[in-house]
Amino acid sequence: MNIVTVGDYKVGQGHPMVLLAGPCVLEGYERSLMIGKRAKAIADKLGMPYVFKASYDKANRSSYSSFRGPGLKEGLAILAQIKKDLGVPIVTDVHETCQVEPAAEVADILQIPAFLCRQTDLVYAAGKTGRTVNVKKGQFLAPWDMKNVIKKIEESGNKNIMLTERGASFGYNTLVTDMRGLAIMRELGYPVVMDATHSVQIPGGQGTSSGGQSQYVPHMARAAAAVGIDALFLEVHDNPAEALSDGPNMVKLDDLEALLKDVLAIDKIVRG
Repeated sequence: MNIVTVGDYKVGQGHPMVLLAGPCVLEGYERSLMIGKRAKAIADKLGMPYVFKASYDKANRSSYSSFRGPGLKEGLAILAQIKKDLGVPIVTDVHETCQVEPAAEVADILQIPAFLCRQTDLVYAAGKTGRTVNVKKGQFLAPWDMKNVIKKIEESGNKNIMLTERGASFGYNTLVTDMRGLAIMRELGYPVVMDATHSVQIPGGQGTSSGGQSQYVPHMARAAAAVGIDALFLEVHDNPAEALSDGPNMVKLDDLEALLKDVLAIDKIVRG
């Protein structure tokens, strides 16, 4: 397996499981920083490398009127300040090729949303920055299809690649996660990430917004750890009911430490 570098961290090939966690979308500087501080404190306590995640723009909301975030310029400024304040790497989504270079100036990981994982120009441009590229497997792809996405990034000269499982779509607002996908994608030679919160999302399930079943996030995270993962992706919030995006599938910060303890205990057994 290729070992990926994220800031001062190494991901894959026996290195400690990394936590990618934060709010779905930036909800202003103060609240986003508070969420990051609490998540980092928990990760530090448990000995997990921590990466702060949040989006400056959610371009795939169910409704045109849904909150999308502060936008590229303001959002990257907030992320840069949070990165400085917390002293941790940053991961954020990119949706268009014009966003890639400015985002790469701040983010340590450029994340390709699942719906965009086949966009050749986007994944190639992300690869060209030299930053780590985390690609979420499309809800419409089989895990072995990710070899083609990997090839596009490798063609850019970049082998800092991570692959994320977030469920497959069977229509009617339903996502199903086949845990075999984690093992299959790992066989492609790169670290794998489990997105345990989006895996319980119900896309468009509330009519003009997505629903979710956050009560099943711990089950998904524990199951993924039992299969074997290199990083865990979680959307977390101090009050998911107030979250401006993806609240129904978020983990409450008060519940994060207990969940991570379970995941790390399973991970320790799996690693032998």
